[in-house]
Amino acid sequence: MSETLQDFLNSPLAIGKQIVQKRLSLAPMVGLTHVAFREVLESFGGYGLTWTEMCSAKSVPQENRYKSGIFRWRDMESSNLVCQIMGSTPEEMATAASRIEGEGLFGVDLNMGCSISTICKKGAGAALLKDPRQAQEIVQAVRSRVNCPVFVKFRTGWENDPKFAADMAKRFQDQGADCLVFHPRIAPDRRSRPPRWEHIARVKKAVDIPVFGNGNIATVQDAVRMLNETGCDGLALGRIAVARPWLFSELSQEFSPDQGIYSRTAISMAESIWNWFEYPKSFKLYKKFMNYFAANFTTGHRLRSKICNADSLHGIIQNINTHLEPCPSLCSRPNALMFAG
Repeated sequence: MSETLQDFLNSPLAIGKQIVQKRLSLAPMVGLTHVAFREVLESFGGYGLTWTEMCSAKSVPQENRYKSGIFRWRDMESSNLVCQIMGSTPEEMATAASRIEGEGLFGVDLNMGCSISTICKKGAGAALLKDPRQAQEIVQAVRSRVNCPVFVKFRTGWENDPKFAADMAKRFQDQGADCLVFHPRIAPDRRSRPPRWEHIARVKKAVDIPVFGNGNIATVQDAVRMLNETGCDGLALGRIAVARPWLFSELSQEFSPDQGIYSRTAISMAESIWNWFEYPKSFKLYKKFMNYFAANFTTGHRLRSKICNADSLHGIIQNINTHLEPCPSLCSRPNALMFAG
């Protein structure tokens, strides 16, 4: 990366037949990247694409987007929203992708990275990396059914072998994938060991399509280092985007947050979640958000308990005003132990 970070991240990138204006994206996370979170994220901006939560490919064709808790979005975000689907067969993934394209979303993302046992037992997620032929056939089937950009999000594999990851990247490209989002950890580790950024460089060298790097980016310095060390085409932010939704703007627009941003964001998230989801799901989603957001503070565990010691929107906001004003002591980077699960 020869230019400045902002110049690079704000340079257009072709993904399939579409153009993305910024090389920053939100990584999909179950229970976190829902419509309410994305609404708050939009108030900060700074990104090129956002992602839904992981959606079941079997369910997508029958989902009512106005009632579903997962397959749901605001009309104004559809042009930069990618829907991630999880499934184990080419036909179910292709059928779901066709529905997604019909809804006018930016693109479809094929999950080959989730290592949760309940997903892998179904032959989906990272389990597909144990069956390269099936993984290829899924990409081929989806590509044959849609014209929108096709993404594949995947991990290094089940063993610490970057050659395998590079080979899979080439196979995905050959079957018609337009972009890869790569998380350089092996499936059994989940997040127990640091990501191997050098594996991103191997994947990038193996293909001609764009590659987004994902894993442990928390600061401007991290972003610069990943881009310089790997040569990847863009960055995908996951857990840190929940802890600090303004980080996209810090990276691409030199946004400088003040300490009041923490209480304002905590309140905005509560209001958005309660607007989109009924109790008790609203409370469950807010507690999950707070697992990540409270990691910003040196006393995060205690603050999380105090803020979530209410089950109504009014009570949550009262607790935020009590415990986040003035702003408590902050960590230099979020406490990763708080969102290791």
